[in-house]
Amino acid sequence: MSAGRIRVGTASWTDPTLVKESDWYPRKSMSAEERLRYYASVFTMVEVDATYYYPPTEHLAALWTQRTPADFRMDVKAYSLLTHHPTRRPSLWDDVAAELADEHAGKSSVYLHHLPEAAVDRAFERFRTALMPLHSAGRLGAVFFQFPEWFTARRDTRRYLRSLPERLPDYQLAVEFRHRSWLDESTAERTLELLREAGLAYVCVDEPQGFASSVPPVLTATAPLAVVRFHGHNRANWHAANVSPAERFRYLYSEDELARWAPRVGELAESARETHVVMNNCYRDYGVRNARQLAMLLGEGLQPDAGAEVS
Repeated sequence: MSAGRIRVGTASWTDPTLVKESDWYPRKSMSAEERLRYYASVFTMVEVDATYYYPPTEHLAALWTQRTPADFRMDVKAYSLLTHHPTRRPSLWDDVAAELADEHAGKSSVYLHHLPEAAVDRAFERFRTALMPLHSAGRLGAVFFQFPEWFTARRDTRRYLRSLPERLPDYQLAVEFRHRSWLDESTAERTLELLREAGLAYVCVDEPQGFASSVPPVLTATAPLAVVRFHGHNRANWHAANVSPAERFRYLYSEDELARWAPRVGELAESARETHVVMNNCYRDYGVRNARQLAMLLGEGLQPDAGAEVS
């Protein structure tokens, strides 16, 4: 099988430290539209991080399609509610929030299991409908489910994974685990087979090792789409409390590190129709710098006219 297309990008194009504390964008006064257009003139994909905190709208998804070229993909992060994370009550859709039981209605954070099944179905349908403009325009790469550490390998969590393709039909879904119970010696093959059967793309990760929850850097494809996310190796901040995402992932990969990764990514791409490589070390310009470096090593991943001057 010949290698499929490789796209390289970052997890967000709007991180405050990138916009305010670096000179990567030509002007700090650029509008939201101008920043996305500029980003998409350099890279061929991006991961949308904001949708984890607040669900998107059809109007916003339509704007994204207008501001990006046809040959561009957006991997959209699933809303926190759908990934079993605590979710801010004000971010819920009104008709979904109305279904909360009285014991949960006044809480500042809610969880998916606080909702009756009909409201869960409604939440998924709202999220699916909002992304339809991206999907219809061919811009939607994947809906990306990043699960928390407490989402461990159990019967109920496996059942939830199997339910996802039915809840979001027609979309390619991708799954990242944050607990090694899914990939240890006794469970790895079972986990990967489950993903293959469900058509879910396994998200390969590079992250700090040595913690009880650390997921090993296993590279494999379980769907037509393969995904690799680079979190960096900032061990001091990986589990630190009260640090911003930018500080947690504050790590600049060296050229030698990226050079060792390039052939591994190339080999992975041989088993997938398309491979997305996402730099999540979004501190200042670290992510965009490393994304461009890795794209150059791979020989693809940048827009044809990105230009050598972009750094």
